Amino acid sequence: MIINRDIEKTIRLYGVKYPVIAVTGPRQSGKTTLLKTLFSDYEYVSLENPDTRSFAKTDPNGFLSRYSEKVIFDEIQRVPALFSYIQTRVDEAPVMGRYILSGSQNFHLMQNITQSLAGRVAVFRLFPFDFQELNSAGLLADSYLEMMVKGFYPAIYDREIPSRIFYSNYVQTYIQRDISELVAIKDTRLFQNFLGLCAARAGQLLNLNSLANECGISQPTAKSWLSVLETSYIVFQLQPFHRNFNKRIVKTPKLYFYDTGLLCYLLKISSPDQLLTHPVKGNLFENMMISEYQKRIHHATKFEDIWFWRDSAGHEIDLLIDDGQAICLTEIKAGMTVMPEMFDNLAYWEKISGDQNLVKKLVYGGNERQLRSAGEVVPWKEFGK
Repeated sequence: MIINRDIEKTIRLYGVKYPVIAVTGPRQSGKTTLLKTLFSDYEYVSLENPDTRSFAKTDPNGFLSRYSEKVIFDEIQRVPALFSYIQTRVDEAPVMGRYILSGSQNFHLMQNITQSLAGRVAVFRLFPFDFQELNSAGLLADSYLEMMVKGFYPAIYDREIPSRIFYSNYVQTYIQRDISELVAIKDTRLFQNFLGLCAARAGQLLNLNSLANECGISQPTAKSWLSVLETSYIVFQLQPFHRNFNKRIVKTPKLYFYDTGLLCYLLKISSPDQLLTHPVKGNLFENMMISEYQKRIHHATKFEDIWFWRDSAGHEIDLLIDDGQAICLTEIKAGMTVMPEMFDNLAYWEKISGDQNLVKKLVYGGNERQLRSAGEVVPWKEFGK
């Protein structure tokens, strides 16, 4: 089954405005399928192939002469020298849409793009399916518990691979391999323990010292491992909003996973029934909604900044969205019944900020949209539209 990706329209638009298009994102997020579909008349070259990679490394000019234009280079970060040679070629003959680059290690890809291809490349990020993509294909379940456990990676839907099988292989085949290519890991079991401890902290303030101590590693090691999890699109940090309002505010970021299916696998949650009464259900629901908005920002190419806000008294706004015109305050609650107290933090922010140009939303686990004086009630399925 082919599920249309929302980012397709923007890639098509900019494919005629830049000589190079780059698509990055986590492994198995559908980059290759997307690019082969969008650019079906292009030659596809994977630099995961050892012979192809050797050719590119030892004779980059000969390699690029063989693939002069209308070519997709997949996992191009594996041959960093190619970027400078591509720069020379597009400067000599700036044919729009000449090269399509793809990679799953954001740090290496973006580092080389910044150094060699700045101004010559349009960069896009493709994540696993978002709600709207699944809904348009009739694959979004009515229960958020089911979606949380199932996850959003294309192979789960395209090839009907059971989630636990997929994520078990994903951790062993992709995460551990990618991490070991970026940093030296002597004890893979220790790293797996670190990954599990990160999962247990999803939706919480990130305390790197506590994480390192519980795992039995140094803080610099924990920082390094966390950094490569971020560059491989496994986790991300949501930064705090720093407006003070004369109150002490939290300045520590919160940790989230891009995919709740992987998160549930790491927490050994294998069914919606198990999740129903699980103590971390609220954190996982918050994680799913915030990661959903992260995906929508990139898939819909929105230009928005997002944060959370919390003060020392425990008042918190789960998600602040600034689109340049107004600030949207979003409270996220897993409950399926809207209760008056769910709006308390939204009202508190409005009171202390004095900001009249606010949009207030409550995203919850139910299915009914409501417009209340305290704020708009948004069903989980419709968040990010």
